[in-house]
Amino acid sequence: MSITVENKTCTYCGICADICPMGIIHSPTEAEIPFVADSQVEWCISCGQCSAFCPSGALKLQKDRDISPESAWKGIEFTQDLLVSYLKSRRSIRNFKSEPVSIETIEAMLDAARYAPSGGNGQQVQWLVIHDPEKVNKIADAVIEWMRTLAGGNHPMSRHVPNLIAGWDAGNDPICRNAPHLLIPHIPENNPVAEIDGIIALAHVDIAAPAFGVGTCWGGFVAMATKGSKKVCELFDLPAGRKPSYALMFGYPKYRPVYIPTRNKAVNIWQ
Repeated sequence: MSITVENKTCTYCGICADICPMGIIHSPTEAEIPFVADSQVEWCISCGQCSAFCPSGALKLQKDRDISPESAWKGIEFTQDLLVSYLKSRRSIRNFKSEPVSIETIEAMLDAARYAPSGGNGQQVQWLVIHDPEKVNKIADAVIEWMRTLAGGNHPMSRHVPNLIAGWDAGNDPICRNAPHLLIPHIPENNPVAEIDGIIALAHVDIAAPAFGVGTCWGGFVAMATKGSKKVCELFDLPAGRKPSYALMFGYPKYRPVYIPTRNKAVNIWQ
C-alpha cells in the first residue's frame, strides 16, 4: 500500500510523517511533498493514521483515493460527564424480550466495531451472528451436555455445574439466559495476537449496543465450552482455519437500569 498526496492542497505541515506508526512517510521539504519510498511500501499496514490526521485532506491511501472521507468527531458536544455516565450505566442484561433485533441494527453495531484496534492493523476478526433463537437454544443445550461430563471431575467448573444443570433441567436457561441472539467473533487459528483482537472488537460491540437500545451479556459458559465441546464448535460451523474468540448474548432488554450501583474503588499503582 502507498499514499497519494494532492500537491495543490498539501500544506507541507509534516503531520503525516510524524504520526506514521511505521515511520515510512518521508517529511516534506520546500521542493517535495510527503512520500513513501518504493523500498518501504511493503511496510505500510494501511492503518490510515496519515490520512486521518491530514488537516487539509490532501493525503489518502491509494485504496481510498476515489472515496470521500467521513468526517471524524471534532471533540465537541460530547462531554466527559456524559461519557462517564454512559459507561457506568452499562449493565449485563440477563432478561430479554422475545422481539428480535433487526439485521440492520446488528450490522450497524458491527460496522462500528470494524474500527476497533487490532494488532498491526491486521483486522483478523470476523463475525458469526446466530440470529435464530432456536439455534441459540441448541447451543445452550450443547453447553449443558458438555457440563454434564464435568460433574465430579477436576475441571475448575466441576463444583458449579450441578446447579446449572439443575436449572436447565427445570426449564430455565442459565447459559444464554433466553437471549434471542448470540454473537461470536471468530479469528484465524494459530494467531496469538488475534485472540486479543477478538475480545477488543467484542468489547466495542458491547459498549456500542446500548446506544442502539440493545442489551448484552458476555457468554462465559459458551466461550468455555468451545474449548472442550466438539458439538458446540460444530454448531458454530465456522469456516476451516477459523476459531471462536468469545461469545456475547444480546437482544432487547426486558428492563432498563434506573440507577448506577457502586463498585470497588480503582486500585492504582503510580510509578
